[in-house]
Amino acid sequence: MTVPLRNFLITKSQNPVDLLNAATRLFGGSIITSPLDDLRDGDHELRGVSAPDFAAGYFASPLDVRVDTATGRRSYFVNIGVSGAISASRGSLRAVLDSSTAGVVNPGDTQELRPLGTATRFLGLRIDAALVDQEFTELTGHPPLSTVRFDFALDLAKPKGRAVRLLVRSLLEQLDSGDPLFQRAELQRSQLRCIVTALLLAQPHSHTGELLDGPQPGYPRSVRSALAFIEANLTEHIGLREIAAAADCSPRTLTAAFRARVGLTPMSYIRNLRLERIRADILGSTDQVGTIAYRWGVTHLGRFAGDYRDRFGELPSDTAARR
Repeated sequence: MTVPLRNFLITKSQNPVDLLNAATRLFGGSIITSPLDDLRDGDHELRGVSAPDFAAGYFASPLDVRVDTATGRRSYFVNIGVSGAISASRGSLRAVLDSSTAGVVNPGDTQELRPLGTATRFLGLRIDAALVDQEFTELTGHPPLSTVRFDFALDLAKPKGRAVRLLVRSLLEQLDSGDPLFQRAELQRSQLRCIVTALLLAQPHSHTGELLDGPQPGYPRSVRSALAFIEANLTEHIGLREIAAAADCSPRTLTAAFRARVGLTPMSYIRNLRLERIRADILGSTDQVGTIAYRWGVTHLGRFAGDYRDRFGELPSDTAARR
């Protein structure tokens, strides 16, 4: 892999504190970094780009660091060596990360990274947990009933692992191309979705058994019609009877079909979808939280704040404070 993110310098300093602070900013406050030993002199460089549901950073530093997950943030991290190697741990698990072995870190995990030599360079990719849940749902037809937890070491030399590495490289090449088309959020998100899907299929995890038989059959017509109606009217005040009418079935039949195929009731699905759209808008705009919530069909701000905290582990105002 050539030197990535060459046009996205964030910091280049002799002060390791600058690197730690820059990493926290790049990853949107989702991590808490601290040195494992004394602050080490040397060259510390970070290049990176970020969006509401992902960030990519290129690190060049000899600093040994501990990385904790910030309260209320659910993110996955994939660390890939560019040159040199890193002695890495995730809890009791250990691996040496280089260009042929990546490390996958789950929400809530603590990781320790110790570069083996001053020439170590690595790429760190943050992926919002909601995106992993979304792609898992696309593959299986239902959301995960618990957090997807990946194994730590990802072998990039095997065919499945190579697919992940090639997709990551493609994303970086798009970012580095300078073409305005590739700077569009829609294309970046599409590429990121491919990476997440490949990761779910390539790396063993706590729900791998549900993916062994490949993609599940499509939704029945009633569910497809209901999902299309919900998507078209998500900003409006819609109820179960209206959705069932659009799906040409009874509310009871539709609810049973949703529970069986989506894993949620129609109204729970609407609530979660609205919350995800609202969260993306909070992080991606400067509009007031209340304005955004009303835009997506929320009519009771107090109840909305409680639902948001239950879903994401923090209040909407906490999310807005990181913009």
